[in-house]
Amino acid sequence: MGIKSIIKDSILNSDMYNQAISLGTVLTIAVDMVLALLLGILIYRIYKRYYMGVLYSSSFAFTLIGMTVLTCTVTLAISTNIVIALGMVGALSIVRYRTAVKEPLDIMYLFWAITMGITCGASMFFLAFVGMAVMLALVMFFSRSRRAESSYVLILHLSDRTAKEGVLSALKDEVYTLRSETNRGEFTELAVQISFTNSEKGGILSDKLRELPGVSDVTLLQFNGEYHG
Repeated sequence: MGIKSIIKDSILNSDMYNQAISLGTVLTIAVDMVLALLLGILIYRIYKRYYMGVLYSSSFAFTLIGMTVLTCTVTLAISTNIVIALGMVGALSIVRYRTAVKEPLDIMYLFWAITMGITCGASMFFLAFVGMAVMLALVMFFSRSRRAESSYVLILHLSDRTAKEGVLSALKDEVYTLRSETNRGEFTELAVQISFTNSEKGGILSDKLRELPGVSDVTLLQFNGEYHG
């Protein structure tokens, strides 16, 4: 008997074509789906609590719940039927998503939701709880370390080009990076990225810079995104 015959007989003799639903199957599906829903809601709450991007999107946060539940449903479907599994692979391979994910951490949350859905659908509850605990610890640690020192952008308009030396001299005790310098005749615009442990220090420095000769105005913006340039 060849390998093809063995595989064919094993598939035909299996219970994958049996559409009868037993009580045990119903309980397994119910437990997996409820747990996936609860973990999805927990991921949603964590995302909302520790979001550190520029613009919070409530629709994306809700997507995390749906992603967890739907992934669990797909996993339950393909775990007991090889035909459906092959069909899912073919169907999902032709789907193209064109929505751009602007925040790098949002990708992590998406994979987090998908992973929780897969583990719940496979009834690997211990792995799901361990994964949830580890990810929660990482998010909390990263959030605490990132908020310990916040980044800001100072935008200064100078009416005299010689005022740049006074500004840089006032910043000599700070950790900063000159991101851009735009000259328009006698006027100069400086964009400086700088880090503070608290916002009060930023306000004090802004007042100090505003009093320098040749400084027209100072704008202090909190910087949460990525700089490319």
